[in-house]
Amino acid sequence: MDVRTGVDLGGTKIEAVVLDDAGGVLARQRTPTPPADLKATIDAIVQLVHQVESQAGARAQHVGVGGPGSPSPATGIHRNANSTVLNDQPLARLLQRALGREVRLANDANCLALSEAFDGAGEGHRCVFGVILGTGVGGGIVIDGQLHSGRNLVGGEFGHTALPRPSLQETPGPRCWCSHHGCLETWLSGPAIERLWVQDGHAPLQATELAVLDTPPARDHLERWLDRLARALANAINLLDPDIIVLGGGLSNIDAIYATMPGRLETLVFGGSSTTPIVKAMHGDSSGVLGAARL
Repeated sequence: MDVRTGVDLGGTKIEAVVLDDAGGVLARQRTPTPPADLKATIDAIVQLVHQVESQAGARAQHVGVGGPGSPSPATGIHRNANSTVLNDQPLARLLQRALGREVRLANDANCLALSEAFDGAGEGHRCVFGVILGTGVGGGIVIDGQLHSGRNLVGGEFGHTALPRPSLQETPGPRCWCSHHGCLETWLSGPAIERLWVQDGHAPLQATELAVLDTPPARDHLERWLDRLARALANAINLLDPDIIVLGGGLSNIDAIYATMPGRLETLVFGGSSTTPIVKAMHGDSSGVLGAARL
């Protein structure tokens, strides 16, 4: 049987899937990600791949892996991962050796975009921009069914562009783990929402709890986040002008995004109008692993 095997390497969980030739799921499993341990992470991926392929009764010729960061096109050394244990390592080569076959490695946001463009919320659209809003912030671009990773393999790195049109209070912005100030990840990620809430003098709360908390301070906090998200998405539209923007990650479940974003973008996109649909990923938190299988 001709099958595709994919792995989504996340900060808290690793998921593996086997798809048949028509895209149907033959087997799927998840396991917690070992904290800050590269060898244990690779061992967990290998074990998970063997388990799902055993359940499916078939072995793929190659394995697609989606995760944070990307390999350097010059050296193959992994970089730009917020799971920093992966950085400065020949991750693709290590996985290839451990699995005994070709590994196709891509950024997790690229995998989200690929999955949603193929048979998800972006199906039928020529240019799909996928955005992850979660523990980190990332983006991926699919044009005519093909990933656009770019010359430096950083195409769509939405989270490490600067917040557009910052106010004086937003300048220079928080310092990012990537060493720069004011990256979108430091403003729009779940940990950023939680950090800014505490800085305002409130007791700690999770970002998803804050989004539904019906108090004046919480509503004000959400409003500021939505304003920053709108500025960021408007910048992406001005640069790429995709046919559709698909949002994934835990924060993509905030209903206020879809209720208010079209009106916000009207005033921010160049020319004073925007008809770009902003939609939630159809495959939810499985978009990454399904996209990895399609690599």
